[in-house]
Formats: sequence, structure tokens, C-alpha cells
Amino acid sequence: MVLSASDIVQKINEEGIALPRHIAIMLDGNGRWAQRRGLPRTEGHQAGGSRTKSIVKTCGEIGIRYLTLFGFSTENWKRPREEVQALLSLLKDYLLVQREELRANNVRLIAGGRIAELPPAIQDALAETKSYTASCDKMVLNLAINYGGRAEIVDACNRLLSDPRRDEILSLFGANAVDQFLYSPEIPFPDILVRTSGERRISNFLLWEASNTFFWITPTLWPDFSLEDLLQALREFHRYRLSLSQ
Repeated sequence: MVLSASDIVQKINEEGIALPRHIAIMLDGNGRWAQRRGLPRTEGHQAGGSRTKSIVKTCGEIGIRYLTLFGFSTENWKRPREEVQALLSLLKDYLLVQREELRANNVRLIAGGRIAELPPAIQDALAETKSYTASCDKMVLNLAINYGGRAEIVDACNRLLSDPRRDEILSLFGANAVDQFLYSPEIPFPDILVRTSGERRISNFLLWEASNTFFWITPTLWPDFSLEDLLQALREFHRYRLSLSQ
């Protein structure tokens, strides 16, 4: 049986699953999904984009407060030019086409990364969609775009050192002083980080924020990531939380 969002809500209630406040997902495996089917890698990214829409909508419906998706990394620029252009085109289309649905589902969009290095058309679409959904308050969708964990830490430290209040901030917060200079300081650190495709690497994602985060790795490639997979991730997180109290 293929699960719906309402089915997941029912199972969450029946099983007493305590939901994480913040889920982060590494959307991995689009290229391999396409290659296994004899398709161009760009077809895999398109299939992954469709999966993203479904998961974003479902997370909002079941009560997830924050969702971070690794959309485009600083390392992605090293891929073949055609594939990079396809990724950027899909990102732009998502921002433009999904704008209405995000607001209809009461989802606010934010983004973190070296946004200023993206093509102007992407920057404009991102700024417009962020503004269009600014009043939404059911769920926050955080897109990691042109994002790298090492770059984020460097950028945060540079902003901290440039702040005229740096001495006061450092004396009050110590190591946690960096937190407020991260790309998305307004949201809590993730409770669970999901990586698809079976890879056992953090791949420069949320290096600072995920220092105390529960990891769940699934062999499922992102275009095949189903609501059943999402439910299993929630179950594993719930078991993990229970183990902490024993």
C-alpha cells in the first residue's frame, strides 16, 4: 500500500512517534537513478525535483516545523557544464513554479549559502519567493544553495570578526558565538539528518549544525524516496530518542 500524508499522521499517532522539530535531507542519487535506467543524468535531477515537491508538502502536512534540503553545493560547480545548467534551471523553475503552492501550504522559504555567487536570475527568483512566502508560518523550508559547510564556517567567522560587538559577543557566548552568524541563524539545528543513496559521508553539509545530530542513511536513491521511507526515518529517530532516556 502506498502511504499518503494522512496515513503517516495516523501511524504517528498510533505508534506514539515523537516528531523531530527539524529534518535535514541530503538529496543524493539522482544521477545514479538515471544511469541505471539508461537515461541522461539530467533526467534524474528532474525526477528528484518531483520527489522534492512531494516531500516538502508531506512534511508540512504531518507537522514538521523546519525542513532543510541540500539543493546545490559549492562542489556542484565541478560537474559537467550541461549538468550544472540543468541543476540551476531546475532550481529556478522550482522557485517560480512552486511559489504559489508554498504559500498555499503556508510554507515560508529561506535559503543559506553563497547566494551572491549564483546567476542573477536565480538570485531574483529566490528573493521574490522568499518575499512572497514571508508571512507563512506553518513550516520553514530552508534551501541550502551554493552551500558548503566549510564555507559557511569561514563566512560566519568573518562576519563575527567584522562585527563591532565581537568582543562582547565572544565573552558572552564563547564557541556558540558563531551560531548567530551562520547562514540561517533563525532556525534550530537539525534533529535528524537523512542521507539517501547509501553513501556514508557528510559531504560538507551542515558541519557546524550537525555536530549533535542523529544520522539516518538509506540505500534508496532520492527520486525513489517514498513516504514510507520518510515514515521509517521518523521511526528510527523516535527509537533513538527513546534510547537516550534509558
